[in-house]
Amino acid sequence: MDVALGGTFDPIHDGHRRLFRRGFEIGDLTVGLTSDGLAPETRHEPRYIRPFEERKADLGDELAEQAADYDRECEVRKLDKPTGIAVEPQYEALIVTPETQAGGERINEIRRDRDLEPLRIVVVDRVLAEDGDIISSTRIVKGEIDEHGNLTPDRTGRENGASARR
Repeated sequence: MDVALGGTFDPIHDGHRRLFRRGFEIGDLTVGLTSDGLAPETRHEPRYIRPFEERKADLGDELAEQAADYDRECEVRKLDKPTGIAVEPQYEALIVTPETQAGGERINEIRRDRDLEPLRIVVVDRVLAEDGDIISSTRIVKGEIDEHGNLTPDRTGRENGASARR
């Protein structure tokens, strides 16, 4: 089965790794990586995003490791549009999070309009950090957590009241 997944992946974290694993469990995985032009449009808040080629290199390394574990094929492709690669006829499944599920349903509407079979939408739950909030690239970039969801030393101190003397 050909599986699609899309995102910015900057930086890669355990939530992304869960998405990749689920994709490889189902079939061969193609990951659409947002272009430098599209990436800022997909963010919930403005922040620096590394250039496409840097993100692609890191993503390729991560995917190669997991693909070997599952004996699957993988590919990284550039996304220039929010609908990405999933509107192409070869895909049979799309990996999404609860927050991106509506986008997956919109993709299926486009596929129906093009007389294509709808994708199997596979919703993968988010991974929680040790503070119970979701692991996200934005939180990592802000220095709140690391890629595994562990609170950073400064954040841990604040959580324990050490910074309450403002």
